[in-house]
Amino acid sequence: MTIYVDADACPVREITEQIARRRGIPAVLLCDDSHFLTSDYAQVRTVGTGRDAVDLALINLCRAGDLVVTQDYGLAALALGKRAYAIHQSGKWYTNDNIDTLLMERHLARKARQSGKHHMKGPARRTREDDERFAQSLEKLIEYALEEAENL
Repeated sequence: MTIYVDADACPVREITEQIARRRGIPAVLLCDDSHFLTSDYAQVRTVGTGRDAVDLALINLCRAGDLVVTQDYGLAALALGKRAYAIHQSGKWYTNDNIDTLLMERHLARKARQSGKHHMKGPARRTREDDERFAQSLEKLIEYALEEAENL
C-alpha cells in the first residue's frame, strides 16, 4: 500500500504524512509546479502545470490497494475504478456506493454556479475537530484496507 496525496492546497497533508510515517506506509505528495512542497518523510513529485496534470500523474501511479487523499470527486472515481481506496479531507470515504451521487451533486452545483442565479458559500474554516475527524477516519480506512488485503 502507498498513500498518494493530491497535495495542491491539501489541508490534511501533514496529518496524512504523520500517520503514514507512524505506520511505515510509503507516501507520495503530488503537486503542480506552481507549488513548492518539501517533506522529511514522503516522496514529493512535482508535475507540470495543467488543468489535470496532478490528477493524471496520480492515477497513473496508483494501483489496487493504494490509498488516495483528495477532495476531487473525479479523481476519487478514477481511483475507485483502479480498486484503490479514496478519502476526502473531511474524512468521508469515497465508495462505489456513494461516488455516483457525489459526481451528480458536483455537476448540479457547477450548473448552478454557471447560471449565475445561485450563490454558493465556500467551505467553513477548518477546525481542530475537522483534523481529528480526518485522522480517525484515515486510520480506520488504513485498517480496513489492510484487512481487505489479508483476505485476498
